[in-house]
Amino acid sequence: MDSGAILTELPRLRRYARALVGDRAAADDLVQDTLERAWTRIAQWRAGSDLRAWLFSIMHNLRVDQLRRPGLAIRAIDDADFAVPTRATQSDGLEVIDLETALARLPEEQRAVLLLVALEELRYEDIAATLAIPVGTVMSRLSRGRERLRLILEDRPPSANLRVVR
Repeated sequence: MDSGAILTELPRLRRYARALVGDRAAADDLVQDTLERAWTRIAQWRAGSDLRAWLFSIMHNLRVDQLRRPGLAIRAIDDADFAVPTRATQSDGLEVIDLETALARLPEEQRAVLLLVALEELRYEDIAATLAIPVGTVMSRLSRGRERLRLILEDRPPSANLRVVR
């Protein structure tokens, strides 16, 4: 495999990292770390397997490591430079902001699965391999994530779904 195959996946990696992390600079750092790790461990990639799923696995594992590690509070210098471009109508921009806010309120596990399905259009089996979880867990997290996202967007509090056990 040559570096061109990895570079063709760069736009998808950036898009997923931006949606996962929420901050453009942090997303670019995550993509750079992903590419560095992929390049140094290229011998671990199995020829014939899905390169994109392998790269997303690396990115997911790096993101999990970042969340486990305590970090410094970083504040952007100028938020105007990082504004998300919007279409001509203001309502579309507000809906994008609402969706981004709602996605940020989802648990990390549900958000990761939801983004890989909706944004990257990966198959359940590829997501399961990427996140190192069973396919049933992917479907469960996707279902719960969609329901929770719907409730958040409708401005209704998510139900606890608690049962009395005797």
